[in-house]
Amino acid sequence: METNETKKRKRSWLSNKLAEKIGVVRYIPVENNSSVSEFILAGLSNTPELQTLLFHIFTLIYSTALLGNLGLLTMVIFDPHLHTPMYFFLANLSALDTVIVSITVPKMLDSFMSDRKSLPFPCCIAQMYCFQLIIVVECFLIAVMGFDRYVAICKPLSYTLIMNRNFCVQLLVVCWLVGLLNSSIQLTLASTLNFCGPNTIDHFFCDIPVLMKLSCSDTSVQQFVLFTVGVVLGFTPGLVVIASYYNIGPAIFKISTTTGRRRAFSTCASHLTVVILFYGGGSYAYIIRPNLSLSLDDDKVITVLYTILSPMLNPFIYSLRNMEVKKALRRVSRICFSKAL
Repeated sequence: METNETKKRKRSWLSNKLAEKIGVVRYIPVENNSSVSEFILAGLSNTPELQTLLFHIFTLIYSTALLGNLGLLTMVIFDPHLHTPMYFFLANLSALDTVIVSITVPKMLDSFMSDRKSLPFPCCIAQMYCFQLIIVVECFLIAVMGFDRYVAICKPLSYTLIMNRNFCVQLLVVCWLVGLLNSSIQLTLASTLNFCGPNTIDHFFCDIPVLMKLSCSDTSVQQFVLFTVGVVLGFTPGLVVIASYYNIGPAIFKISTTTGRRRAFSTCASHLTVVILFYGGGSYAYIIRPNLSLSLDDDKVITVLYTILSPMLNPFIYSLRNMEVKKALRRVSRICFSKAL
């Protein structure tokens, strides 16, 4: 004779099977008192006619981002002329950009060409954690690159003494420690959320702001913590960049040679372009957006700007205006061509 527990298990099994047949998401208990076992990523567009077009566009963007960043990273590693603090940080930026686009784009491409738009709850949290880690590391690394330009232009005689190898590594370690702190805070915030349904994320990847919108619990505390962390982690590197360029500007005009001024301006212009693209989008996402009621389409476009387009453009922004990178590219090309012959 069947016990009550056996009957409950059978009913649960049958309901799950029925849910799978009719396309309804399964609900099972998880450790943080949530009942949602997976999320549905709505993506950039729900229009079927656009799916193929978007797939080809973002495949091209993703391929270009990988080619540009990995190519620049390879040049810095193998060309001794680029073994300087500036290119050490630039190589790390390329590595981070490669990881950022790889966190978000592959799943997006998969959802464009298939019906697999679901993402298991643990995978969603893992995506959020990795994204938050890398995005904050890059945020502080860009500030460090601004400081590097300040020392190079304002204190040229002391540059090699100040920006020695150990100090550069220490600055990079600090960036990673801050990133780990931020991602741990975001993970803690996510673990306090309860999800009872619906489970459709109207975005193309999992992040803490969109998860808060789906939570069935009160998120006022989490929103306050998110805003506070965003302000602190956003304005701290921002102030470093502002202070650096406040001193760099007058110093450039004091350079006696035209070539020196042009070279200094070129490297600073490249860095400032990256700052505007990255900090502008990031500030909107975590500081401005929570206080505005913009359309979801505008939200997605701005998110694409700093999470996908900016990583794709960064290696070209630095390469097109940088003579040393161009020379390194020619040297590497000659070596590869000679070996091919």
